[in-house]
Amino acid sequence: MEYTLAMTFLTSAGEKSTLSVSGVKTTLTKDEVNALMDTIISKNVFKTKAGDLVKKSGAQVTQRQVTKYEVA
Repeated sequence: MEYTLAMTFLTSAGEKSTLSVSGVKTTLTKDEVNALMDTIISKNVFKTKAGDLVKKSGAQVTQRQVTKYEVA
């Protein structure tokens, strides 16, 4: 299984912007996600076309199962 964390923020222009991180651990907690999002906002390391990330809007973890087949 592959897990992806999608974090949605509001920008200084009032638009939504989503950052996704793949390969997150299965034991990721709500508190850890909140802390990560707070750090991203406070450090202001990401720039978007709609301005700085200024507020948390939402987050979700998506589980994906991939089945690969060998073909000849």
